Amino acid sequence: MIYAGILAGGVGNRMGVTSMPKQFLSVGGVPIIIHTIQKFLMCSRIDHIYVAVVKDYVSHMNDILRKAIGDTDRVTVIEGGADRNGSIVNVISEIRKTDSSDDNILITHDAVRPFISARIIEENIDAALKYGATDTVIPATDTIIRSANGEKLDDIPVRDELYNGQTPQTFRINWFEEDYGALDDAQKAILTDACKIFTLAGRYVRMVKGDSYNMKITTPFDLRLAEAIVAEEFCHD
Repeated sequence: MIYAGILAGGVGNRMGVTSMPKQFLSVGGVPIIIHTIQKFLMCSRIDHIYVAVVKDYVSHMNDILRKAIGDTDRVTVIEGGADRNGSIVNVISEIRKTDSSDDNILITHDAVRPFISARIIEENIDAALKYGATDTVIPATDTIIRSANGEKLDDIPVRDELYNGQTPQTFRINWFEEDYGALDDAQKAILTDACKIFTLAGRYVRMVKGDSYNMKITTPFDLRLAEAIVAEEFCHD
């Protein structure tokens, strides 16, 4: 089975003063998270979608889901965890209530990346089925500076070897259970990225080509840019 986990457990402090977490803000009159869920509903290969949200917003998420999409048995809203991996753990716990297969794949995605393409979703699924774990990336375009103390320049890595990570991150569920379960609490507290967990465990993680449009809406500028993208898409429809 192929499952999707839409991760919406954050509150979006970098967005500034808002009345609710950023994933519930509207772009083109539709909540960001609804845009994202709709992209995954369009993929018929995904058997079920779990949406992990902030505890206090579970009811709100169910309400906007019913209003925007209607009743669908392919989507379940659950409470998110304390961090990204905690939300993944909660999604997997829900899956394991009805499905114990070792062949299951979970495609995880940021709720605030609403412009993901069908191509990226399909290639994540294909690569995860073949290799076991994938990460979506785009080549770094800016020179990256490394500094340990934030004042002194320590190193300038070779840009051709650097990539910006996006999502989805897609993987065999049993790999996550094994590798995350092997970490102690201190390690879990600093490892917020699933693919970092796999690389530490010595797993091969296949890279999938992302897209500059697969942006993460984090700041007020991002929100304005997202509005412009939606307006352009509307004009072309």
